[in-house]
Amino acid sequence: MLVDHHCHLDFPQFADDLDGLVTRAKTAGVETLVTISTLISKVDTYRGIAERYDNVYFSVGTHPHNADEERGIPASEIVRLSEHPKCVAVGEAGLDYHYQNASIENQEAGFCTHIEAARQTGLPLEIHTREADDHTLRVLRDAVDNDGPFKAVLHCFTGGPALAMEAVAMGMMVSFSGVVTFKKAEELRAVAADIPLDRILVETDAPYLAPTPHRGRTNEPAYVVHTAKALADVHGITLREFAAATSDNFYRYYTKARRPGTAATLTGDAAE
Repeated sequence: MLVDHHCHLDFPQFADDLDGLVTRAKTAGVETLVTISTLISKVDTYRGIAERYDNVYFSVGTHPHNADEERGIPASEIVRLSEHPKCVAVGEAGLDYHYQNASIENQEAGFCTHIEAARQTGLPLEIHTREADDHTLRVLRDAVDNDGPFKAVLHCFTGGPALAMEAVAMGMMVSFSGVVTFKKAEELRAVAADIPLDRILVETDAPYLAPTPHRGRTNEPAYVVHTAKALADVHGITLREFAAATSDNFYRYYTKARRPGTAATLTGDAAE
């Protein structure tokens, strides 16, 4: 069984086939999904999706692209909204130097607010960091040095080994998306190979970044099997072993999520 801890089920690409998407994920052996917040103002949407399906959870947070739009929302509001039983994470929040759709100042302020909310709730923070390794490390070091460790996941990791390994040393998780399956992603696979098995997660970031052999299509949670197979290969273990390890990591870290009581079989080309 696998978990897709980071997808965006509220996006318009899935509006007409959400039931089918969830069914295909289950059929492929993906037992649990977390639909991730990009705007706190849309929390009713995420909550509604999670309440519709037993195996779907949600997060609360503001994506760095939207940091200008939702600047000034206090940690206390995130904490309040996260009290819902199916809210299992905070974020996504962080720093994006690639697009800079919001000011870096507001991105950092929002990032720090989400760190405080993660600390207060005990929920993991889904961190978005793109082309911002040094700045992200500074924020994380300051937070840990000043107030101690907190739960966090570097989601859809595409950064360098320094950020990944220091995050692991802080007790955080590192998660990989379909990017790790791309032909030219040798350096990223090398980083993934060095992440201890008890600190690694797998995701889709659907509808984006579909893994090989589905690259160029709309991504969906069922495709996380292919990413898991690529990561199992770099760790020199079977897909079944990798799935068991990363699922255990998820339920250990996302303590409000409950493991389904029934098992399914991984399917599709990647399970061969």
